[in-house]
Amino acid sequence: MKHMNSEVKEERTSNKKRIDLFLVPIVLIAAFLNLFKIWTDEYANAYYTAAVKSMLQSFHNFFYASFDPGGYVTIDKPPVVFWIQTISAKIFGFHGWSVILPQALAGIGSVLLLYVLVKRTFGVWAGRFAALAMALTPIVPAVSRTNNIDSMLVFTLLVATWMLFRAVRTAKFGWVLAAFAMIGVAFNMKMLQAYMVLPAFYVFYVVATKITWKKKIAFLTTATALMLAVSVSWAVVVDSTSADKRPYMGSSQTNSVLELAFGYNGINRLTGNTSVTGSSHKQPAQAQQQTASSETKQTSNSNAESSQSSNQSKSSSSKKMQAPGGGNQNGMFNTGNPGPFRLFQKGLSDQISWLLPFVIFSIVGLFAGVKFKGPYTTKQKESLFWLAWLLPVAVFFSIAGFFHQYYLIMLAPPIAAFAGAGAVALWSMYKQRNGWKSWLLPGGILTTAALQVYIMSPYVSSIGVAPIAGVGALGVILALVLAVRKERKNSVTNYLGVAAMVVLLAMPAYWAMTPIIYGGNSMLPAAGPDSSSGMGGPPSIATNSKQSGFNGMQPPGSSSGNSSSNNQMQPPSGSSNGGQMQPPSGSSNSGQMQMPGGSSNNSQMPNSSSSKSSPSKRKSGGMNAEVNKKLLNYLTKNNTGEKYLFATTDSTSAAPYIIETGKPVMAMGGFSGSDPILTVSKLKAMIKKGEVKYFYLSGMGKGGQSDVITWIKENSKEIPSSKWQSTSSSSQQGPSGNGTLYEITLK
Repeated sequence: MKHMNSEVKEERTSNKKRIDLFLVPIVLIAAFLNLFKIWTDEYANAYYTAAVKSMLQSFHNFFYASFDPGGYVTIDKPPVVFWIQTISAKIFGFHGWSVILPQALAGIGSVLLLYVLVKRTFGVWAGRFAALAMALTPIVPAVSRTNNIDSMLVFTLLVATWMLFRAVRTAKFGWVLAAFAMIGVAFNMKMLQAYMVLPAFYVFYVVATKITWKKKIAFLTTATALMLAVSVSWAVVVDSTSADKRPYMGSSQTNSVLELAFGYNGINRLTGNTSVTGSSHKQPAQAQQQTASSETKQTSNSNAESSQSSNQSKSSSSKKMQAPGGGNQNGMFNTGNPGPFRLFQKGLSDQISWLLPFVIFSIVGLFAGVKFKGPYTTKQKESLFWLAWLLPVAVFFSIAGFFHQYYLIMLAPPIAAFAGAGAVALWSMYKQRNGWKSWLLPGGILTTAALQVYIMSPYVSSIGVAPIAGVGALGVILALVLAVRKERKNSVTNYLGVAAMVVLLAMPAYWAMTPIIYGGNSMLPAAGPDSSSGMGGPPSIATNSKQSGFNGMQPPGSSSGNSSSNNQMQPPSGSSNGGQMQPPSGSSNSGQMQMPGGSSNNSQMPNSSSSKSSPSKRKSGGMNAEVNKKLLNYLTKNNTGEKYLFATTDSTSAAPYIIETGKPVMAMGGFSGSDPILTVSKLKAMIKKGEVKYFYLSGMGKGGQSDVITWIKENSKEIPSSKWQSTSSSSQQGPSGNGTLYEITLK
């Protein structure tokens, strides 16, 4: 800490080759948080894992990122990350950990990249603190331990940042092109989310380069054109291919990648209209429920007793589940309510905001005395870059109609960069007794400790009073002592500064470990004592580290005999809402979702009591997905050459069977069961051609498939449950219970 007030001192020879010994433990911490126990997650996010299984089988499936081996429908994201996951699975074998590994390595790589980016300009201590802050930001390891896309996306954008910084240092236009092309690659990971960093890239290049305005405009225009070309390259190829020669583009309404990019995965995230059937989040009783159905892929059914609870839930939905901006304090999936302080609300603050007050004080210190017209130092230029990354992304998450907690990883790099650079800058101002600026360090420590106490307070029943009181007391004491000792210069003051940073990073470090301690959720990753619930926010029940999904819910395929609680999700019995999720009835758990019924564990798909899953493995994917061996044996035995093992409404029911068998299973309505893929005439033709004859239907995921499902029920033979369902689930038979198996043969 005593060296933090020095300027950057790069030793041009031996130090360039020397390993920073302080960086080694930081990388080891990141490796532990990102890699430890990923081998226990057998399915990861089953929706994406099923796609990797399918992509391993043919180049056709690989190129289009087909969800199923039959090439019926794609997943709802571009293919680049899944290409990488498929290559990993090809090298190491198909396992849950092998599809998670690329993201875990990307999380570690992001820590190293941030160290390199910050160290060069702000000094080695700034780089170390930035790297450590990135490693300990809770949402970073929570996401990196899954096969979701965001960790790889952030790593790719940091690679683009390194290229941009190099372009400015070397004054070589080729690096500018490479940086923007890399953003185009990132677009093919998660579409428009990659463009959130563009303000930072444009502002930094304009401010940092010493060339004429004419060249700046020409270079940026050319680089942007290249970025757009790379971005839409895969989309143009897919959309130009005849629809009958490729899978349907999942979660689109017009079978178009570009529509998916700029609609469902683009503008609709801001407006909150993420329902693929087109309803708006401004209709809280329906659209929010539909969004939940679409986003979480929960396709389980409740038993007949849930009808009454369903009606009660509908009457109370406006109280228990408000659309963004409504009265629910934690908001949809604990993402809070839109507003300027949203990132400080429950459910979001504990994922990303632990150091935000310190970052704000750091920004003030780094930009103190800066004149609008310049000239700017290198530190000020790069600070402007991180600010131009931080502010637009923070504004988006403050006003967006719909997103998940794990999207917040986009804020981690600028927050960590400012934490590192700011620690050095504020310490220098403090040691030099630089007027009012010398008060920024103790002020930042005090306000950050106060926020951390606020973040932890809802979790007192889980973590106890001691850590909350400890952080609060130590933060106040250290801030006051630093303020009092401002006129003194000795080693004691240096140790106090180190102690303050340790205190501010202690609880983020614990939070970052919670996916390991309590278990994680590969479908909706979030950190915290209830991390296995995938809901973030204050815990309401004890969760089992081997469970996944929503607060201990037993979704399709689960064989648990545990009794349900108010936190378990069950779909409506006899509902006609096409798989829309109903809010809890009489629940006190704000922001947590429950399907009507709430008291039964009969929310299982084909019963999985005979599953041979190892108890040490965690079949998560937000579905606790398992396979009903009796059903699988029946379908396999009675298959007479059909292409598809069976057809079902959506991806949740299909994914575990694809993962376990590698055989085609048709998700008729795609991801959530709402894609308008099938028509009755098309289905008739497929049946006549002998492509499919068995249909498993639950009460969820109808959406745009209601006519098809009605036709199936009217023209099929119901298979007695005794032939395919385990005896332990006999009380859950029928269309209002556990789902029904049908057979159709047409001549």
